[in-house]
Order: sequence, then structure tokens, then C-alpha cells
Amino acid sequence: MSSHFLLTAGLALALAAVHAGAGYVRFSAVVPRDGWLSFGGGVSVAYVFVHLLPELGAGQVIIAEAEHTLVDYLAHHAYLMALVGFTLFHGLERWAVRVRGFDGEVDDDGEPAPDESNGIREGEVSEWGTHVFWAHMLSYGLLNALVGYLLAGRATGGDNAVLFAVAMGFHFVVNDDSLRRHHSDAYDRLGRWILTAAVVGGWMLSIVVHVHHAVVMGAFAFVSGGVILNVIKEELPSERESQFGYFLVGATAYAALLVWG
Repeated sequence: MSSHFLLTAGLALALAAVHAGAGYVRFSAVVPRDGWLSFGGGVSVAYVFVHLLPELGAGQVIIAEAEHTLVDYLAHHAYLMALVGFTLFHGLERWAVRVRGFDGEVDDDGEPAPDESNGIREGEVSEWGTHVFWAHMLSYGLLNALVGYLLAGRATGGDNAVLFAVAMGFHFVVNDDSLRRHHSDAYDRLGRWILTAAVVGGWMLSIVVHVHHAVVMGAFAFVSGGVILNVIKEELPSERESQFGYFLVGATAYAALLVWG
């Protein structure tokens, strides 16, 4: 087995472990929970601006040069696919917020304040909450599977696999926090295992299924759109106290690593 195979296998298992260990992670007393989440947000933001956006530009060229009619029709350019990913995850988040019965406002105790205008009656939350749960699992499962697939290096390059995995690992930590707030016990019992399996499954698929490079770049663009949305939604939050110092450290350190590493 090649060293690249072993490396990406290890990275896929490490990313899967982020989800598998969700709920068991205890933030230290030295660095508060919000500090760790803000640090992870800084890492993800640095990855978006220093690596991800330039990669989208390269993907634009590759997809535009594809001669396959279906690829050209469905993925006319990388930025369109990024917009699809951004819009999908934004729509799911707004749906989840409405079903939970609040719209981003918090009360004096810091708890979500009910949104009286959402049109959802008491007793409907459980049923619709289940629908939102499965929609989240399908969408985030797809995103995780694509991340696992991309670990093989076909979109990010073998030399960048570790940097890609580190950024996605921090991103997964923040996503886990968001999904747990939305789905609580359901995520701990089932959801995290679905996302764990999706990462490993995506990596295994990359070993046996090879697709046109333009399709891979389209998938990378879709993942990019989801990451950008979650950076805005979770990692630059308005409803919880953000620790700018930790955010700055994460962004600065990871940007330096990407540029000079």
C-alpha cells in the first residue's frame, strides 16, 4: 500500500472520529467552549480565503474546459455549484430555525425566544423536527461523503490533504455543535454515526470509483459553498458570545501555515 493511501485513510478515520466523539469532548477550563469554537471558526475562515476561493477559480477553468455535455449543463462553472451548496444549507438552516420555534432571538437568560410568526402550532414540532433531522442528515451526510472523497487528493492535491483535513476537522466540530443544538438526543444517538459513516464511505468510494476531474471539481465547489455558509452562520455568530481573540489566533496561525507551510 502506498504512503498516500495510508495517509488519506488515517485522515478519513480522524475526521470520522470527530463526529463519533461528539458529545464526549470536554472543553478545558483554560480555554472556554466559545473560545474553541471561535478558534475553529478562524481556522475555517483562513482556509476559505487563502485556499478554498483560489481553488474555486482553478475549478472554474477545469469545468469550463469539460467536453461532456451533461457536466457542462449541470456544472456550467464552479461558482454556480458553490452557490447551490450555499443556498441548500442556508435553506435547511432557516427551515430548522422555524421548526424549532425561534428566529435567532434570545431572551434575558440567553435561551432561544419563541417566534410567534412562524405558523407552526404546538404539537407539530416533533413531526416536522423529524423531517428536519433527516434532511440535515442527508445534506450533511452528502457533504461529509464528498469531503471523504476529496481526501484522496484528486481535488486538493496530495500535499494539501493534511491541511484540508485539519480545516474540515475544525469545521466538523462547529457543525456538531450546531446540529446538537438543533436535534439534541437524536443527533447523539443516531445523527453523529450517520455523519461518521459518510466520511469513511466517501473515502472508500474514492478508492474504487474514478470520475471526470471536472465532476470532482464541481463536488469541491459544492462543498465550498456549504463551508462558506457555515462560516457565516456558525463561526461568525450573533446569537452567542464570540471570542475574537481566539478567532484571530486561529485565522492568523492557519493562514500562515497555508501560505508558508
